[in-house]
Amino acid sequence: MGTKKSRILPALGDSVRRRFEHWRRTRRVLSRIPEPLWAAAVEMAGTCGISHTAKTLRVNYDALRNRVEHQAAAAPRRPEENTVTTFLELAPPQRVGSCQCTMELEDASGAKMRVHLQSAEAPDLAALSRSFWELRS
Repeated sequence: MGTKKSRILPALGDSVRRRFEHWRRTRRVLSRIPEPLWAAAVEMAGTCGISHTAKTLRVNYDALRNRVEHQAAAAPRRPEENTVTTFLELAPPQRVGSCQCTMELEDASGAKMRVHLQSAEAPDLAALSRSFWELRS
């Protein structure tokens, strides 16, 4: 079964491996691996995996892993395109001012209802008073 990694691996892996081999043939003894080669190795590790890349290029696994981790930490994070938001906090509406009022209702039989409101939002006072009058009839 061919996977995306196995199709990419020969082209990318061979190219980077050939660059490393050329550098090894032409380098001075005990010289460090140049940064462009490390960058290619990190890119290959992102596609093929750190272990496989280290074996293919014959580089130290821990050195490659540290470079991959350092690059990942330094790279700016982008939000995933297919991320589903599971929580959304909505701020409560701002109150412009505090409103207070008192409403008193009294019918002919002496029944009383007193409503004291301390809020910017008022309930349906017409419905509230209508229910009071209907109970008394």
